[in-house]
Amino acid sequence: MSRILSSRAARVLTAVAAAAAGLAVSGTAHAAVEYGSHLHGHQFSGGNWGGYVSFGSFTTATASWTEPTVTCRSSNDLFAPWVGIDGDGSSTVEQTGVETDCSSGHPVYSAWYEMYPAAPVYYNVSVGAGDHITATVTRTATNTYRLDLSDTTKGWTKTTTKSLTSKHASAEAIIESPTDSYPTISGGIKFTGVKFNGTNLASTSPSGLNADDRGTNTWIPGAIGSDGQSFTISRH
Repeated sequence: MSRILSSRAARVLTAVAAAAAGLAVSGTAHAAVEYGSHLHGHQFSGGNWGGYVSFGSFTTATASWTEPTVTCRSSNDLFAPWVGIDGDGSSTVEQTGVETDCSSGHPVYSAWYEMYPAAPVYYNVSVGAGDHITATVTRTATNTYRLDLSDTTKGWTKTTTKSLTSKHASAEAIIESPTDSYPTISGGIKFTGVKFNGTNLASTSPSGLNADDRGTNTWIPGAIGSDGQSFTISRH
C-alpha cells in the first residue's frame, strides 16, 4: 500500500499565531514548511513518512526516542520524529515531536505540535541531540486532543489541548521530512515504548512505511523488537 504527502504547501508560523495559541516560538527562525497527511499513490510506501502505522480508531499513541546527533548535508535538510493519531489516508493529523532544521547551515532542534492542516506550533524550550523525548497524543473527547511532549534530559514537559474535527483513522510513530531531504543520522533513530491504546505496537496490526530521501535513498523501519514496542529506522 502506498501513500504520498497530500500537501507540501509552505506556511510560516508567526509569533502572533503562537501567542493566540498561548505559546511562544523560540528566537530561531523555522523553515517555512508544514508536516501533513498521506494519501495513496507513490513509488515509496510512505512518501516522506517512515516508521509504523496502525489503522483504526485509536484514542492514544505514545513513543519515546533519543534525539540523534546529525550532520547537515544541505540547507534543505529537515526532519522530525513524531507520534500522532490520524493522517494515513485521512486529511487530519494530531501530532507532536521534535524537528531538526538545517536551513541555517547547522542543525537546530525545536519541539513542536501540529493539528494538521493548521501550521506547526513551536514551543519556546531548549532541546538538543542526546535528549530523551517522550511524546503522547490522547483523544479525550470526540474531537478534542491532548498533546504531551517531555524532555527528561532537560526536565521539561509541555501539554496542549486542542480541538479538531478529525477522522479517527490511524495511529503512528514516524520520521518525516517535508522537504524529502534528511541529514546524515548515524545509527538511525530508535523508537521505544511504542503503544497505541496502551497496546504494544506489534499487537496493533502495524504496517511499515519506507520514506523517500531525495529519490536516491530510502529510510526503512527495521523489524519490531522482541518487546513488541521498539524499532529502529535507518537509511538504505
